[in-house]
Amino acid sequence: MSQGAEPPGRFPGTYLLRFDLRETLHLDIGRLGEVQLFPGTLYYAGSAFGPGGVAARVNRHVTGCGKPHWHVDRLRAAVPVSEVWYSHASQRLEHAWAGRLLAMSGAQPAFPGFGSSDCRCPAHLVHFVRAASRRQLAAEFGDDDAVRWVPGL
Repeated sequence: MSQGAEPPGRFPGTYLLRFDLRETLHLDIGRLGEVQLFPGTLYYAGSAFGPGGVAARVNRHVTGCGKPHWHVDRLRAAVPVSEVWYSHASQRLEHAWAGRLLAMSGAQPAFPGFGSSDCRCPAHLVHFVRAASRRQLAAEFGDDDAVRWVPGL
């Protein structure tokens, strides 16, 4: 696994966004209705297999550009992304990554169905009272050749 602060390329892949919530947040998430998210660290697992790949999707989420389309766009409008992990593996890893996050000690679905309305995962947004360490994430996702990128926010 590379530890460089290298931004993702314009290739397909999977990404993990980190959000640090300091206080309880209430969001209207379309069909999910009002979502209540609690203080702590949230990780969102997503994939980008369309034009522009991981770079375009992560840039959209980090900058908040564009009309809200995904559940995470509503979260990003209220809380900045603080860290990004990604992989340019050719297979979609978002479901496996969400499952791995949920299996980690202290993890809970942040809200049932958040980010997973098109699959059977409990949620793609996972809550931790205390953030997982970079070492824990590297151990969990390193086999997928994940690379950490910390945006200068």
